[in-house]
Amino acid sequence: MTRRIFLQTAAAGAASVMLPGCAGGGVLRQRYPRRPRVKLGIDQLARSGFAALERQRVGFITNQTSVDQSGIMSRVVLQQGLGARLTALFGPEHGLDTRAKAGDHVANAQDPVTGLPAYSLYGEHRKPTPAMLKDVDVLVFDIQDIGVRSYTYISTMILAMEACGEAGKAFVVLDRPNPLGGLRMQGPPLTPGFESFVSQVPVPYLHGLTIGELAKMAVAKGWVAQGPELTVVQMEGWERQMNWADTGLTWVATSPNIPTWESPFYCATTGILGELKQVDIGIGTAKPFHYAAAPGIDGAVLVESLSQHGFRDIQFKPYQSQVKPGFGGVELIIDPRGQTDLMAVAMALCAEVVARSAKAPLSGSTASTRSLFNKVYGSEALWSALEAGTPWQKLVADWQGPLEQFEADRVPHLIYR
Repeated sequence: MTRRIFLQTAAAGAASVMLPGCAGGGVLRQRYPRRPRVKLGIDQLARSGFAALERQRVGFITNQTSVDQSGIMSRVVLQQGLGARLTALFGPEHGLDTRAKAGDHVANAQDPVTGLPAYSLYGEHRKPTPAMLKDVDVLVFDIQDIGVRSYTYISTMILAMEACGEAGKAFVVLDRPNPLGGLRMQGPPLTPGFESFVSQVPVPYLHGLTIGELAKMAVAKGWVAQGPELTVVQMEGWERQMNWADTGLTWVATSPNIPTWESPFYCATTGILGELKQVDIGIGTAKPFHYAAAPGIDGAVLVESLSQHGFRDIQFKPYQSQVKPGFGGVELIIDPRGQTDLMAVAMALCAEVVARSAKAPLSGSTASTRSLFNKVYGSEALWSALEAGTPWQKLVADWQGPLEQFEADRVPHLIYR
């Protein structure tokens, strides 16, 4: 059953600083030499006197990326505004402090910042249980996404929305920018039968939606099995053509391998390749996702080959892996202000790296690796093309019809024009 959807609005030199973590050390933040232009959903909610949450007990899906325009933790803002009505926290993959490695299960805990119970949605359960929602009337979501379908924060949001629909609880999204911007729709669709926690909703690999727009579309299109009553507290000042630096907001690392606001561009471009074995995309280095390498590849030759494809707003440099001896390839340098088809580049990299390494990334992969690779991509088409040596351009051509359809389908659900 689909419930009503509400949109609510409220009546010197760049530097990096460290955000204190919950367990020692710090989380990298990027600051920019300007006053923030964008007011986030959490800012608008506070500005309204927390009107969307009036007289309700609140559960909060959050992590270290949930900060307001001034950099104050959203859970602190909510606790100060709601007092005892903020009853529980819920954390996604990587935990409340965003430090757990990809795929590592996270246990339930007590949040040292607020003293509240923090239920893990990436441990024994990935969907809130009725017991977790017992003292909750409305569940609020405020997590920074990166605009890539396989990033699991949106999957957590969708399953939490479903849990609220089943339990008769309301759901509120505090909206945030898409760091890839709101115009970039690129990559493969999700083929029915390949739905998973790394491909929860049938959107292109790069969907160009904010989390609020995605939630709104998911309820309207029936992607949530039982949709809750949904409120999206929208941003003020965000425009679809903005990249993160344009917003003036502070960036907080969304996970260990997404340390900067440019990281999502690299994750989008090499992340699928990185699901294979016998490759190096920079995980474990100071530049995660910045590389594409495999055994026996001559980086200079690969640079020359990639340069012939005419990709704009991206450069390739020869790379010799320091993490995996004998692995060669390229380093990517992406202009985040450009409109490069990142997913076309991703397909070219997959095809070139696999072919030039005598298909070592395929032969070195297990059945479970192949299954996850297909789920991330959204079908078996890429694996089959790599095995057969099919030109990567055919894959890109096959996406165009679904991309045009998605562009039309998403229009009624856009909040920011």
